[in-house]
Amino acid sequence: MPRRGLILQTRTPWLLLGLALLCSLVLFMYLLECAPQTDGNASLPGGVGESYGKEYYQALLQEQEEHYQTRATSLKRQIAQLKQELQEMSEKMRSLQERKNIGANGIGYQANKEQAPSDLLEFLHSQIDKAEVSIGAKLPSEYGVIPFESFTLMKVFQLEMGLTRHPEEKPVRKDKRDELVEVIEAGLEVINNPDEDDEQEDEEGPLGEKLIFNENDFVEGYYRTERDKGTQYELFFKKADLMEYRHVTLFRPFGPLMKVKSEMTDITRSIINVIVPLAERTEAFAQFMQNFRDVCIHQDKRIHLTVVYFGKEGLSKVKSILESVTSESNFHNYTLVSLNEEFNRGRGLNVGARAWDKGEVLMFFCDVDIYFSAEFLNSCRLNAEPGKKVFYPVVFSLYNPAIVYANQDVPPPVEQQLVHKKDSGFWRDFGFGMTCQYRSDFLTIGGFDMEVKGWGGEDVHLYRKYLHGDLMVIRTPVPGLFHLWHEKRCADELTPEQYRMCIQSKAMNEASHSHLGMLVFREEIETHLHKQAYRTNSEAVG
Repeated sequence: MPRRGLILQTRTPWLLLGLALLCSLVLFMYLLECAPQTDGNASLPGGVGESYGKEYYQALLQEQEEHYQTRATSLKRQIAQLKQELQEMSEKMRSLQERKNIGANGIGYQANKEQAPSDLLEFLHSQIDKAEVSIGAKLPSEYGVIPFESFTLMKVFQLEMGLTRHPEEKPVRKDKRDELVEVIEAGLEVINNPDEDDEQEDEEGPLGEKLIFNENDFVEGYYRTERDKGTQYELFFKKADLMEYRHVTLFRPFGPLMKVKSEMTDITRSIINVIVPLAERTEAFAQFMQNFRDVCIHQDKRIHLTVVYFGKEGLSKVKSILESVTSESNFHNYTLVSLNEEFNRGRGLNVGARAWDKGEVLMFFCDVDIYFSAEFLNSCRLNAEPGKKVFYPVVFSLYNPAIVYANQDVPPPVEQQLVHKKDSGFWRDFGFGMTCQYRSDFLTIGGFDMEVKGWGGEDVHLYRKYLHGDLMVIRTPVPGLFHLWHEKRCADELTPEQYRMCIQSKAMNEASHSHLGMLVFREEIETHLHKQAYRTNSEAVG
């Protein structure tokens, strides 16, 4: 399909030539009208045999003068109208040419300095510089971070639901839908028409043609808004037959989108060291390894597993499970570290991180009750960068299946429970345990605080360390990461703060507001049903 700018370039000379010829034709008609008539059959007044007075000639001259003046006024009016139309057409062509030039520079991201005031450009770029786009900002606490929301072509995964929104939904509002469509189109324009300063090379298709990306190549995106600066967009594109991802960062400083960068991201050789601290819970570990085998061994194939086990009880069972996976799948990329001490999650992750002796590696701190997909592992790779950013995904935590599926004889298999609905789970935005970060960043920041004992707290301390530093923290809900429900026990030896956090987490994990309400008012509901049944029976007898 020819580009609009090319059509304008080919038509512009012909439009100008046509308008010039039209003006010439009108001017020629004006000259013809003003020229004296030379009709050969017309006799001149005052000829032989005729006698006219002075008044006659004056009236004749006045009549002809009025005729010429009327005609001249009409022609001037037509000329003025044509000039106005010519000016309007020129302005339209100039406007379209400006749009074409702006589009060639990235859909309005880089304004032309001849058309936009320099102070406006400085302001827009200052908005990017002030926003947390290229470098992290030091924040006072975990409540200061602005989380991203993620989206695909069809759905938006959002944290703030209120009473009407859902954790996963289609962008129903027209402004939100138009915004995301515009952003994806802008990202495609950046990739398909790169600038000289973009860190990407032109690729060719199988027949040597230029490789063109379209909306079907869009994988996922994240966005967040800093209310006093603008909206940041992180977009990822990938061709099905290519291994590399295209990453585009856009920023809308409450005005036109402005390109921040466009780069190629190669994650084909990015190994993830999945570190799991564990004590007992061997049945949960067996279920975890089933998911690990399906996703990491059979699909991703770029994973190393580190299990840090506390205590002696259950250790032989864990070894047996790992050996079984090894024999079935020929998988040997795992490390089992045994610690004969009381369980401490921070201690286990510290030990697991230091057990790796092959240089730099991307680490995923995971728990045994986490279910993840292959798409999440790629999100982990795309959103963590050594020395620049760490990834703190928000997990979707599933409710107690015994309550969610109380109307069924038995709950469905785990794979069928993995849905994003109000009554099935919630975004665990108060949890910071699941994280992807590079080993060098983890060691530089000092790892976990070993003074924290028992349940919770160590994750928040590590999270705050990154917030107080210079690294960017990517915080967003991801659709491929689930926390499976399990019974929680809040130990008596916990501090009051830890016990409060444990009870809060336990209450949040049981069921949705509506399901909990049904449990609270169960006696009232049963009483009502008995009354209804009694009334029905009485009416039937009567």
